[in-house]
Amino acid sequence: MKKLFLIICLGLTGFLSHAQSPVSWTFSSKKISDKTFELHLTADIQTGWHLYSQEQPDDAIAIPTSVKFNNNALLKTDGKVKEIGKMEKFKDQTLGVSAYQYSEKVDFVQLVKLRSNAKTNVSGTVEFQTCNDKKCLPPKTVAFNVALK
Repeated sequence: MKKLFLIICLGLTGFLSHAQSPVSWTFSSKKISDKTFELHLTADIQTGWHLYSQEQPDDAIAIPTSVKFNNNALLKTDGKVKEIGKMEKFKDQTLGVSAYQYSEKVDFVQLVKLRSNAKTNVSGTVEFQTCNDKKCLPPKTVAFNVALK
């Protein structure tokens, strides 16, 4: 009985450690002016892993990061989502593919403008894929909801 319990515990520990993502996200807003905010979607990436840029070269097989915003009649997005971080241009000579990726940390920043002076939130999802030098994890989607204060 003790052996069975030990096997189950070890199996669960392996499953739980594998299920955790090598990327942790934080979401925040910063007031720029009366009705303008910066929305920050920040990815902290574990050592040895990388996260893909929103834009990829033509020969890429990577799944690019994408940000989707839920409709909110009280606000509008201004421009594209910008990436702040050290982009790496990866080229696999064996497979002949390349990718634009980030290691350690990347901040996705979107300008948001309020249509009127009202308190509201910005919500949506970030879809991303992470890989290391041995494997890629399936794409994952994370929801966010940030108050504009």
